[in-house]
Amino acid sequence: MVSRSLFRLSIGVALLGLVAGSFSAHGQDATSKRGRKYKEPPPTATIEITVLRDVNGKPIENAAVIFHPMEGEKDKGNMELKSNEDGKTTIDVLPIGGTVRLQVIAKGYQTYGEDYKVDKEKMAIEVRMKRPGEQYSIYKPHPETSEGGKDSTPPPAGSSQPQPK
Repeated sequence: MVSRSLFRLSIGVALLGLVAGSFSAHGQDATSKRGRKYKEPPPTATIEITVLRDVNGKPIENAAVIFHPMEGEKDKGNMELKSNEDGKTTIDVLPIGGTVRLQVIAKGYQTYGEDYKVDKEKMAIEVRMKRPGEQYSIYKPHPETSEGGKDSTPPPAGSSQPQPK
């Protein structure tokens, strides 16, 4: 008698479990009402950078090519790549319509930096790296630069500008 009542009780518990399981399975079907909505990522551009020597146009291998995506005046981080044996590197994660600050660093060359507007789907940028120049000194004369905010070259003859004293 006891075994018969245990059998009925176990059958009742099993049926109750099946009913409760069907309700929870039905709740999983309504996932469209909960959670985040899918937001498609913005279209991206493919940018190929070629790093060359300025004097002879030969590629520079292993140059650090650093991309700084800009949002207004704020830097949103950076991504660094290295140039291959042909002096080339490619990036394809920058959104179209944004601005990127490109910085190239190679051993034995001046650091290059420039801002670019990413406005096309495919872009190619050629960077010519120069050797470091002579250190600038205020103690040496520099006739090609301005002095004190004024141009050091004399004005052309017949001009009405006064001569510096």
